[in-house]
Amino acid sequence: MTTSTIQTPPAISPVLRKLYFVRFGFAIVWAVLIALTASTLGPVSIALLILYPLFDVAAAVVDHRASRASRPGPLLLVNMALSLLTAVALGVAVTSGVPAVLVVWGVWAITAGAVQLAVAISRLRLGGQWPMILSGGISTLAGTGFILMSGTSAAALTGVAGYATLGGVFFLLSAIRLQRLAKAGTR
Repeated sequence: MTTSTIQTPPAISPVLRKLYFVRFGFAIVWAVLIALTASTLGPVSIALLILYPLFDVAAAVVDHRASRASRPGPLLLVNMALSLLTAVALGVAVTSGVPAVLVVWGVWAITAGAVQLAVAISRLRLGGQWPMILSGGISTLAGTGFILMSGTSAAALTGVAGYATLGGVFFLLSAIRLQRLAKAGTR
């Protein structure tokens, strides 16, 4: 007779699940707002652009506190530093125009995507990390696209709305997967 055991997810899983749902909601609302205001670099779009990496810092702080005993701790500190630097750099870049903003956003997408990829790989045993792995990889590609777009006449902020939306969807998929794993582990 064979038995199968469903391993209960570690204690970090409920925190990540909630965090991923919150990140999904924030990304979708932010994407809609930036899409509505992205035609110009006005006070609202500038505030939104700076808010996004600051929200990422806050999310990384929550994640870091929940995962102190796990391996991604140092990577989350790197993510916090990158996002904080990005918020400052965006505050400077907005004074130079949309192309400068796209370069900063692109560099952040590349570096944060690489960190996200590394964190997700280190958390594979939790389950629900494949969307995060895909998101990290796609983020590095999108970042390159933002940098390339910055040098063209098509340079526009609307692409960051799509980027945030896709990232939000990946957070939602991971949250749903973690929720399913938690339910399977309690049976």
